[in-house]
Parts: sequence; C-alpha cells; structure tokens
Amino acid sequence: MAGDASEHEAPTRRDYMKYSGTVLGGALLAGCSSDSNGDTPEQTETTTGTSTETQQPDDQSYSVTMEPVGTVEFESVPETIAPFTADYIDMLVALGQADAVQSIWYRGRYKTIHYDDLDGVSIDLDGLTQLWNAGVSKEAFYEMNADVHLIDPHSLTDWLATWDQSDLEEIRNNVAPFLGNLIFRHTDDWHDYRYYSLYEAFEKVAAVVQERERFEAIQSMHEDLIETVQARLPPRTERPNAALMFAGKQPETFTPYRISGGGANKEHFRAVGIEDAFEGTGVEGYTGSESLDYETLLEIDPDSLLLRYHGRGMTRAEFEDTVIPYLEDHNLGSELTAVQEGRVFRGGPIYAGPLHNLFMIERYATGLYPTQFEEDQLIDRDRLATIITEGVQE
Repeated sequence: MAGDASEHEAPTRRDYMKYSGTVLGGALLAGCSSDSNGDTPEQTETTTGTSTETQQPDDQSYSVTMEPVGTVEFESVPETIAPFTADYIDMLVALGQADAVQSIWYRGRYKTIHYDDLDGVSIDLDGLTQLWNAGVSKEAFYEMNADVHLIDPHSLTDWLATWDQSDLEEIRNNVAPFLGNLIFRHTDDWHDYRYYSLYEAFEKVAAVVQERERFEAIQSMHEDLIETVQARLPPRTERPNAALMFAGKQPETFTPYRISGGGANKEHFRAVGIEDAFEGTGVEGYTGSESLDYETLLEIDPDSLLLRYHGRGMTRAEFEDTVIPYLEDHNLGSELTAVQEGRVFRGGPIYAGPLHNLFMIERYATGLYPTQFEEDQLIDRDRLATIITEGVQE
C-alpha cells in the first residue's frame, strides 16, 4: 500500500480538529453495536429539524456525531474536505462549500448537469483528486492533507476492500479524522450500523461546515416540493410502475437495480409514488452478474423504464436522440409498453445528493404524470441558486 507511515514522520493532522476518545473508543475500527436487524437505539430518533452538533458557550468548538465513527470534535470549521461519493459532494455544493471539496472516488460517477440550471453554482470536477486508481492510495490522502475526510471508513475496508484497519488508523492519526456513512444503498451485509436518510446525512454535513441556515432553507424547499407533488399524484392504481436498470447506449441486455431496495439514490422515486416493476417477479437486485434480455423484459413488460449508465454526463436531449430511438427501432424493444407509450427515462445518478434529489423529483413528476403536472418546472431555480451562492437572505 502506498504511503507507508515511515515516509511521513511529521504528522500533518490539524491541531484544531480532534477525536473525542471517550465517545469513539473502538467505533471506527469495529462499527457500532446493533441488533439482528442492524438497528440501534438512535435509529428511532428523528434528526430532521434538530441540531446535530454541540457547541461550548465560551469558545468556537463544536462536535458532530455520526455512525459508524461516533463523535468528532472541531475547534473551527474545516476549510478543506475530502469526500468519497458524489452524494456528499452535492451536499457540500448545496451548502455553498464547493471550494472546500478536494476529492471524489471516481469522476465518472458524479453527475453535475443540474448545476447548469442554477446561476453561479458549479464545481471544478477536473480539479478534484480521484481517489480510485486501481485501488485507493494512502499517498493521495497525505497529498490532499484535508481537514476532515467525509468518508464512511467501511467504504475503504469493506465496500472496496483496499484498506485494512491499520491504514485507517494511520490516516486518521497523521492527517485528519473520518466522518460519514454510506447511504446510497441498503444492501451491504457489512453495513450493520445505522443508515441515514438523505436529509439526515445532509443535516450532519451542514453541522460539520456550520451551515444550518442554508440546510434549513433547502430542506424547506424539499418539503414544499414533496407536498406539492404528492397532493397531485393520481390514485395508486393509476400510477405506472417502473423498472430501474443499468443499460448502455445501445442496450441488448439490462442489469436490474431494485427501486424497493432502499437507499438515498431511490428516495426521489418513492417521493413520486413509483412502484417497483420487479416486485413479485423473482428478479433480484443488482448483484453484478444478473442480467435480463429483451424476452425476459417483455414478459414483465414494465410501465416505465429508468435506465442508468447510458453515458457519462448525457443530457436529456442526447438521451432522447440516441437511447430512445435505438429502443424504438429494436425488433423486441419496440414491443415494450414503456417504449410505445413514451415512458423511457434516464435513471438518475447512483450517488444522489439533495440537489440531485430536487431535480429528479421534478423530472419524474412532470415526466410520468403530464396531466397532473402540465408545467415544466416545479423548482424555483433562482431561489435555490441564491441560497447556495449568497446564503439565506433576511
């Protein structure tokens, strides 16, 4: 493993950021205790609308608690932050902290098209350190020298399995602490500690960067959007189901990815009442090996198709000019109900942050229910951009 501790005798860890040893104990290395369902006592608590930090009255220090790490203490707001998955980067962008972002685990998994609709909102994707390069090097962490790693440590030891516990300890002690929770899916056996919803995790990140007002303003927009959409949805029996799948630009096979599987990257589907077309069919979720051909898909015949991995950064227009015509001209694909009735959509990013979430709720509500949502836009883009770029105005 690159970045041996002997090559970095002078610690670079920030003096103003430290672990609360009495709270953490072995949580970083072993995760948190849980019952057989992976639930912990904290899992029944509602964090929305409540503070996730504690602050001492006589100084500027504060702490943020998030499983599986525990409590991290800050003596000032971190200026440089190293996230892993794009959902956490999107949170930082939403909180006006794009310049603090240092890293991404894989650039191709970060969709930024929605920023084009928000005046003044952007991020330098090419300027981020890509952490995945045939593994994850510790040397990249030393070179970034970030103030905090917004990374679930189990992402490195269990999901990608490129580090062991000693690697985590080395970077924690010599560079900066970890804080984060892998939230995009709920299907990993090793994730035996609390999951957070998208907005629960977003609130934790807001506490890290001390941007409570921005968080609450965006949360309010999200709640208003949900209320508007759900008040106008047709009865459940009249809502189309959908098959969420990975597919290429000219798909001949499809890899299923279950809407019902849980996780932050599916919260927008639930918000607009989409049912899983694979429910009760025996089709399992994503395993990396299962695939469906057109014959099998025709037997299920979903009302809608939600396709992912059709091309990095492909716009809606590009999708409609390439993927959809291919399906319409395909001798079997053209027989699918979803194709014939014009309900083929991009499936959205795998790592969906709060800004992704807002735009996808709007996209699927207006796309799936054109009678109920005749307007093209349900989000006040100017208001959202102002919150991000200028903060909350009095």
